[in-house]
Amino acid sequence: KDYALAEISRCAADPQLKLGLKLHFGNSRVQLEKPEHLARLVEVFALANRHRMALAVHTRASISQQHPYGAAQARLFIDKLLPAAPNVPVQVAHMGGSGPGFEDAPAHAFIRVLTQARAAGDRRTRNLWFDVASTAHPSNSPGTSRLLALLVREAGIDRVLYGSDSALGENLRPREAWAAFTALPLEQDEIRRIGRNVAPYLR
Repeated sequence: KDYALAEISRCAADPQLKLGLKLHFGNSRVQLEKPEHLARLVEVFALANRHRMALAVHTRASISQQHPYGAAQARLFIDKLLPAAPNVPVQVAHMGGSGPGFEDAPAHAFIRVLTQARAAGDRRTRNLWFDVASTAHPSNSPGTSRLLALLVREAGIDRVLYGSDSALGENLRPREAWAAFTALPLEQDEIRRIGRNVAPYLR
């Protein structure tokens, strides 16, 4: 929207709102491969960086509109958006998917680019965080659970945040969500470390 940048600056001056922004690409019909959308997002990321506002980003493109989503969008995220916000945490929600569950091949392609960049030490990902909210789920196949564990390790155990998501509709309730997460093929020490991780904007 035309008023987006002014609204971000207004929020940055409010003590109740200044800590960060939550962006939802799918709900907002954002498409990274569209130059005009990408250009506006670069402005948003840069302004958030200037105001020291963390960014929690639901990167999954619209499923209902069948918008493109995968490795190409992930490379744009790394190449264009992360450099615009080098000094603030950028959190990728739902490991790049939507949930509940993680049977989402386009999301697998997207997040794998990000986690491999983290594993390779790409400096553009030095403030990148991931959350697993609603991705670990009884509906996942064993192969998907193994993939999710691999992605968590590539992202870095200390950069993964646990979350249960809102306990509404088809989403698991908190106790069930934790049980699903602890059932992933991860070591108990890895699970404990993730359970203790705290997002930097909440410290």
